[in-house]
Amino acid sequence: MEEMEEELKCPVCGSFYREPIILPCSHNLCQACARNILVQTPESESPQSRRASGSGVSDYDYLDLDKMSLYSEADSGYGSYGGFASAPTTPCQKSPNGVRVFPPAMPPPPTHLSPALAPVPRNSCITCPQCHRSLILDDRGLRGFPKNRVLEGVIDRYQQSKAAALKCQLCEKAPKEATVMCEQCDVFYCDPCRLRCHPPRGPLAKHRLVPPAQGRVSRRLSPRKVSTCTDHELENHSMYCVQCKMPVCYQCLEEGKHSSHEVKALGAMWKLHKNQLSQALNGLSDRAKEAKEFLVQLRTMVQQIQENSVEFEACLVAQCDALIDALNRRKAQLLARVNKEHEHKLKVVRDQISHCTVKLRQTTGLMEYCLEVIKENDPSGFLQISDALIRRVHLTEDQWGKGTLTPRMTTDFDLSLDNSPLLQSIHQLDFVQVKASSPVPATPILQLEECCTHNNSATLSWKQPPLSTVAAEGYILELDDGSGGQFREVYVGKETMCTVDGLHFNSTYNARVKAFNKTGVSPYSKTLVLQTSEVDIKKLLAVAWFAFDPGSAHSDIIFSNDNLTVTCSSYDDRVVLGKTGFSKGVHYWELTIDRYDNHPDPAFGVARIDVMKDVMLGKDDKAWAMYVDNNRSWFMHSNSHTNRTEGGITKGATIGVLLDLNRKTLTFFINNEQQGPIAFENVEGLFFPAVSLNRNVQVTLHTGLPVPDFYSSRASIA
Repeated sequence: MEEMEEELKCPVCGSFYREPIILPCSHNLCQACARNILVQTPESESPQSRRASGSGVSDYDYLDLDKMSLYSEADSGYGSYGGFASAPTTPCQKSPNGVRVFPPAMPPPPTHLSPALAPVPRNSCITCPQCHRSLILDDRGLRGFPKNRVLEGVIDRYQQSKAAALKCQLCEKAPKEATVMCEQCDVFYCDPCRLRCHPPRGPLAKHRLVPPAQGRVSRRLSPRKVSTCTDHELENHSMYCVQCKMPVCYQCLEEGKHSSHEVKALGAMWKLHKNQLSQALNGLSDRAKEAKEFLVQLRTMVQQIQENSVEFEACLVAQCDALIDALNRRKAQLLARVNKEHEHKLKVVRDQISHCTVKLRQTTGLMEYCLEVIKENDPSGFLQISDALIRRVHLTEDQWGKGTLTPRMTTDFDLSLDNSPLLQSIHQLDFVQVKASSPVPATPILQLEECCTHNNSATLSWKQPPLSTVAAEGYILELDDGSGGQFREVYVGKETMCTVDGLHFNSTYNARVKAFNKTGVSPYSKTLVLQTSEVDIKKLLAVAWFAFDPGSAHSDIIFSNDNLTVTCSSYDDRVVLGKTGFSKGVHYWELTIDRYDNHPDPAFGVARIDVMKDVMLGKDDKAWAMYVDNNRSWFMHSNSHTNRTEGGITKGATIGVLLDLNRKTLTFFINNEQQGPIAFENVEGLFFPAVSLNRNVQVTLHTGLPVPDFYSSRASIA
């Protein structure tokens, strides 16, 4: 019974209820505590004024919450009347059991009457400390609330059960603890006194002996007060109003207060409600039994968790140590590669220093010799050797071309450690709990209305089935090679939409997707057939519209005009690629020079996706380019310069790039005229349009253009 003690304590004083009354919200209060928390309301809020105005609907009128602000969980802990300047604010306090209550606005006047009979201030209001529902009392005051006799009886029995053990009433010296009570004699006996004074024979054999606790309860039950009507204190409750859910007396019925209500016999309703409460308690008892068994299970789990934790921590430490050892071994291998690259760079630069030093010495010697020759005053002798010297000077000057005075090696290391996947894996390193009974995700559904192709890119979208109950942790998208070959993974992640770039033009691809979670993978979705852009057979041209790609460009590149115009913030050359890659067909695009200052050397061409972005285009083996100044141009690949051609660029010039993957050639144009011969042959694979420039140049890209007429005619003849 100790668990129910909180049910027997008043929310205001925190002690056992004394003369408890029942509020209309079904909560209980001590009668004295109820009087202590009364608050006087303004005259306009009284039930008399409400009934006079026709707004009263019951004996107890609940306050309008917009007119009176009382305690709530979100306020500052103070309650006051809103809209009445004369009403003082009343601070909120806490009762011993933690419920906030409102003290009276002013101390109650001294009275010799009991709390039930003492007069109540006019227009008083009471707020339930538990549900915070407020109501205005009528003329009856607290006497209008019924007394909870049942709660009084439960409290009496509980207090008696907690009292000290009963003693024998017949022991002469030190009373012993009583073992039985005779209901007829109303006497408590210990075992010796019962055998001596109350033998089980004769007339005493018919007496009923009960345990002391039961006898004490029966004593308390005998003088129980009978509940009377709150309106007619001399009348006992005899009937029960079903609509009002309250006992009523015969006089209430005679006065017609419940004339239109359903009224039943008090005894019948008492038995009915007892039966309903018993049935409800049976269900609650089952839940309590389950809760006790569950607590036993939880306590057992505590020990198991502690044991498993020690074992799992040891396993985790071992796994992490193994990862650290593997990382240290990989670190040593990478450091060895860095040292190798370091030695290679030093060797190349030192060789170039030696070569340049020898050449500079020869050039200086030639210059000094020519100066001495110029000093000679013999015209005929001078003219005999002047032509040869002039040719030597020009030849030596040509030997100091663009490539000679360009470092063959950059100071930056070509080895770029990509640790982002590893860091991401470390951040995603987590515990995986796989249950054999856990199902795999349902098969994803490709959303055909959102799947499309553009140029040589394909966008696919999918979703989980609407009635799927198993969550997917990610998806795997697969495409074939465009020729009916094997499928390959092109995307793994949590997103449900993916765009795949760099596909072949005029090709048919098959796509499928599957979902996965910790248990496994789902079956594949239905296969979707995608067709990339077709090729114009007449001009051998795969028309493609594209822009520059900010995602793969160097950070110094500045974009504008919807990523069609680029420049740079650095004096060094930086590389930017187009968004679309080409592997089939004939493709032509142009770039106009919007700004050209101080005679820089921009480069134009094609490149692989992993080309170096911080050097001039063509410095490495991943780019094929033409770099050009205001007078001439060169072709460059793998830092090799070829085919110097006269004719440069100025502001407003147009650079054309023609990539013929059918013939595997790359050709350049300046102002609609072919610049030099075919720049590169035997080019095959996947190429992206590329440009390198510095801050002195700004270019704009033009795409979707036809090839030059003479090339189209030549291609059609071929």
